Amino acid sequence: MTFLNFFINGISLGSIYAIIALGYTMVYGIAKMLNFAHGDVIMIGAYVCFYAISRYKLPAFVGVIGAVLICTILGIIVERLAYKPLRQAPSLAVLITAIGVSYLLQNSALLMWSSNPKFFKPIIARGAFKFFDGQLSISHITILTIATCVLIMIALSVFINRSRLGKAMRACSEDKGAAQLMGINVNATISLTFAIGSGLAAIAGALLCSAYPTLTPTTGSLPGIKAFTAAVFGGIGSIPGAFLGCLMLGVIEIFAKSYISSQLSDAVVFAVLIIVLLVKPAGLLGRMTQEKV
Repeated sequence: MTFLNFFINGISLGSIYAIIALGYTMVYGIAKMLNFAHGDVIMIGAYVCFYAISRYKLPAFVGVIGAVLICTILGIIVERLAYKPLRQAPSLAVLITAIGVSYLLQNSALLMWSSNPKFFKPIIARGAFKFFDGQLSISHITILTIATCVLIMIALSVFINRSRLGKAMRACSEDKGAAQLMGINVNATISLTFAIGSGLAAIAGALLCSAYPTLTPTTGSLPGIKAFTAAVFGGIGSIPGAFLGCLMLGVIEIFAKSYISSQLSDAVVFAVLIIVLLVKPAGLLGRMTQEKV
């Protein structure tokens, strides 16, 4: 049963990574850029949720909804001010800007909320369901995290494949020039992508800090990097690939902490990534594409 406990915890951690990675993979799939400030949006969302619940004594769901709204607006503002002027700029300029935005958000959080760790009150009551005479224990937050991830994946898949806006996003992903000629507002579509990704980051922040209840201005940095790693692992730009990669990365990380060493778990995760990319450079479900010149 210990193995099964570790496996379920890995699925839970991978579900958090999956919600984070959706922001990376959607932005890359449509705008062909890597938003390395995404991890810090997670942190902002967690702080908004923390203050809503702890200081203003609002219900947890209200705190999460507030965090989603704030992060959605933040994502749109960041895209308009930092990334929109760089639509035709070289990739390196966009990458450096993303790193700059990341440090800006971190240091802004440091000035507003200090570096003192804050204890995050979980958004769901503590407790666990016991099975097999207590040998298998699944916490409430684990069930909520996995269920939330599955619901988000289903809703996002339906939105992208069935809705008009989702079809516009897919058209921009294939060819932004052709999409614009067909009457699609490319700039608005990219802003929508940032808004959705940032809103999901707020949910991920609340779930992450509920499972690991310590909140600092750097809380989102490492999970953001790991989620990006998992998105590359599964195939950057592919939503099913990001989902699969994140679940696998979460399970690998938990098993590495449990059976190898908690200090070497990150090294094991990135070593697996390197091996997979050597065999499949585009990731597990990614597709190799040729640049058109």
